[in-house]
Amino acid sequence: MTVHDLSRRALIAGGLVLPSGVHAASASPVAETTNGPVRGHIDQGIKVFKGVRYGADTGPRRFRPPLAPPPWRKTLDATAYGPSAPQGGRDEERQSEDCLFLNVWTPGLRDGRRRPVMVYLHGGGYSSGSGSSPLYDGVRLCRRGEVVVVTINHRLNVLGYGFLAKLAGPDFADSGNAGMLDILLALAWVRDNAAEFGGDPGRVMVFGQSGGGAKIATMMAMPAAAGLFHSAATMSGQQVTASGPLHATERMGLFLAAVGLTPERAGEAATLPVGKLLEGLSVRDPFTPGGLYFGPVLDERSLTRHPFWPDAAPQGLKIPMIIGNTRDEVRAFVARTRPDPFAMGWDEVAGRIAPEMRVDIDPDHVVAEYRKLYPDYSPSEVFFAAITAGRSWRGAVIEAEERAQAGAPAWVYQLDLPSTVEGGRLRAMHTADIPLVFDNLAARGSPVAPSAAAQSVADAMSEAFIALAKTGNPNCEALPAWTPYDLSRRATMVFDAETRLVDDPRGAERRLFAKVPYIQPGT
Repeated sequence: MTVHDLSRRALIAGGLVLPSGVHAASASPVAETTNGPVRGHIDQGIKVFKGVRYGADTGPRRFRPPLAPPPWRKTLDATAYGPSAPQGGRDEERQSEDCLFLNVWTPGLRDGRRRPVMVYLHGGGYSSGSGSSPLYDGVRLCRRGEVVVVTINHRLNVLGYGFLAKLAGPDFADSGNAGMLDILLALAWVRDNAAEFGGDPGRVMVFGQSGGGAKIATMMAMPAAAGLFHSAATMSGQQVTASGPLHATERMGLFLAAVGLTPERAGEAATLPVGKLLEGLSVRDPFTPGGLYFGPVLDERSLTRHPFWPDAAPQGLKIPMIIGNTRDEVRAFVARTRPDPFAMGWDEVAGRIAPEMRVDIDPDHVVAEYRKLYPDYSPSEVFFAAITAGRSWRGAVIEAEERAQAGAPAWVYQLDLPSTVEGGRLRAMHTADIPLVFDNLAARGSPVAPSAAAQSVADAMSEAFIALAKTGNPNCEALPAWTPYDLSRRATMVFDAETRLVDDPRGAERRLFAKVPYIQPGT
């Protein structure tokens, strides 16, 4: 017998005293999903359902499209997060190929309120992460904005994006985008169950940070995603181009060799122990620094064009969009590299930025230009600024420019509010916008500690995202008038202790890198 089956008397006898006026039944809300009933719990007046299954176990269908789960009749417990996708190195979370679970926070069930639904896609590139972080808890967004919040888990790394179509035949034709197809299945679940959870299936907003933003950009070019979401916000996550099938096949060949398979035996990867597959992820990538990159593939099936090359995918142009990045994006990635980047001299900067910018431009010229632009910068400040502009920010600029040229501008932001990590030396680092958008500054793992200034930015960012979900426009009373991005002004909302609209911030840096082609990392 579970706590949910006990009477109030039994709860009190066991020392589990409910708040005054709350009955045991009301503390255990039950939702009737299209797959079967689930029982959640109440958190600060918000009904919470964790670990709700939206797809069948992917283990038996490894490298293949997901399926809806078999229906159930017994009411299943939905008070704990489901397993994350296998990825290694995250001992705090359960991992399993049976990972197609989502989480829902809602102010009401079956009440006809038709609230906007905000679906968050987690970061971690395409290789790691889950929807279970305390930073993604949806209670405060629900209480603030009368919205429904959803987070999801889906397949990652080689299990979600390992491209076997050229090596193992038609049974694996969709392997390069299996993780994206999981996300589409989750969005179909949201569409079909929104009303049950007090939401509006016609007002679904997707928002995501880092890899989550990249997944959103990718979906804007996927025909099967049409109609599944109606507004979007990407936070430090771009996908200008997808992985080409030839490079994806070459990567998969290297991966297969690492796990002991020849190309002729590629299909056997579907039956290897999952731990063996994870071992193969450490192989060095032949095209980009680090381990093997697995991400969406231009497979001519799920994805038939690049998301933002040679222009913005027409399918996504009708979707209102926020595009944002943090001012000091890359500091978090390289701050702990050796030699210590905070102690470098001028004679080291060009050599250190060359592999990090991910674009082919004379590093000596870049250093010289930055020293002209910012004569007070130290060597390390030039290093961090240049690699941020050349590597992370560039993709966001391209996406904003392409939408503007197509007549469907985005609202663009830059986060300047510094994080409090490592004494603040990482400044406005990658991930700093997550607790601000969720209004979760006090959550475990937040890179921004609570303060009056931080709460002011959290108020502005969370209200803007809620406004986009509700109306398709982020303008609201919590921030100055936000003009869409165009090529004449390049208006950008700078979120800081004094949030303000700025035309073309860092314009000289943008122009410096605009002279050379940009290649999406990993593609």
